[in-house]
Amino acid sequence: MKVAHVPLRTAIGAFVLNSGLSKRNLEGEAAQGMHAMAVGAIPQLRQFPPDRFAKLLSYTELALGAALLTPFIPSTLVGLGLTAFGAGLVQLYLKTPGMREPGGVRPTQQGTGLAKDVWLVGAGLTLVLDDLTHRRLAR
Repeated sequence: MKVAHVPLRTAIGAFVLNSGLSKRNLEGEAAQGMHAMAVGAIPQLRQFPPDRFAKLLSYTELALGAALLTPFIPSTLVGLGLTAFGAGLVQLYLKTPGMREPGGVRPTQQGTGLAKDVWLVGAGLTLVLDDLTHRRLAR
């Protein structure tokens, strides 16, 4: 891992890890609400019961957060994971009714929390592109 990646990976890794920890024991109405919102954007998630979906999401966030914080895991790899995770959240934002102003991509007040997750995509792509271009220049 490049030293320049440490602040980005540490900040995002700690945030994602904490998010995963907070979802570990999510059950009942909270899990159902999260599941319903996710199914609205990605219908294939309907195959998972809400409690199981919440656990899988928690484990995914825990794994991604830990990978970001682990220095020997290549930035390209964690960048791809972060980009995919962020893209899922952006899809949730784009497909959930009431998150965007009519006829555009600007968030409503309710959508701001999800719209901000576009930074995860940007950070993930930055890690991937920086790592790949650095390797190419090093040859």
